[in-house]
Amino acid sequence: MITVIKANGEKEPFNEEKINNSIKRAGIPNSIHQQVLQHVKSKLYENIPTSEIYSHITEFLKTSSHPFSRAIYALKHAIMDFGPTGYPFEDYVSELLKTDGYKTQTRQVLSGKCVSHEVDVIAEKNETKFMIEAKFHNTPGARSDVKVSLYTKARFDDVKEKYDLREAWIATNTKVTSDALSYALCAGMKILSWDYPKNAGLRDLIEKSRLHPITVLSSLSSFEKQKLLDQGIILCKTIYQNPKSLQMLGLTNDKKEKVLSEIKFVMEADKIR
Repeated sequence: MITVIKANGEKEPFNEEKINNSIKRAGIPNSIHQQVLQHVKSKLYENIPTSEIYSHITEFLKTSSHPFSRAIYALKHAIMDFGPTGYPFEDYVSELLKTDGYKTQTRQVLSGKCVSHEVDVIAEKNETKFMIEAKFHNTPGARSDVKVSLYTKARFDDVKEKYDLREAWIATNTKVTSDALSYALCAGMKILSWDYPKNAGLRDLIEKSRLHPITVLSSLSSFEKQKLLDQGIILCKTIYQNPKSLQMLGLTNDKKEKVLSEIKFVMEADKIR
């Protein structure tokens, strides 16, 4: 049995079912599932890093009969491409909440009882306000630890009464440690991490709602993506609904059509499976 090394350094046996599940949930067309799996199996060796397995999958998808599949499979890495600052992730969390009916504000400076705090996201729904700490990581295997839960609770306690905030949340693009989760739940806070809550984590929310960030797009350069992010264009959905938002990039007609085709694939992947 081949052993693989995870991003956090842990070792585990290669699990064919995990590969199948990852390509299925990403919306990869059924017609190439077995091709992807066979390609990965042909590249395996003892103690292969999971990052290399990921690279083999994305490389194969790029040259497959459905090359845009690479975009929807690369979701986790695409969010890490928001870096190096956490601001685009804060904006992304804000956009995700807006689609669920929340009114949001980002990077608000609130004066607490003791000191002032820059709050990443303030969300309001049904006349109830929440404070959200958006914890961004751009390193595979990184996790938010208990210190994040502790300082989020402390900041919340310092500002909650003055601003009528009812609850504190932690939203992160990776996982949280068991202590971070235990403390947050004990202290009455909510956690939204990559895979928590079960079946309702960040990944689930994005995939079910087709709220993929523009950083998944392989047809745009890093510079072009950053230019869109700087203008507050975070979601593929925004361009899908308003193709004219690409005009600021000055793309050629051919490239513009390629970008729009990739976005259409991302937004309509479920229809072509």
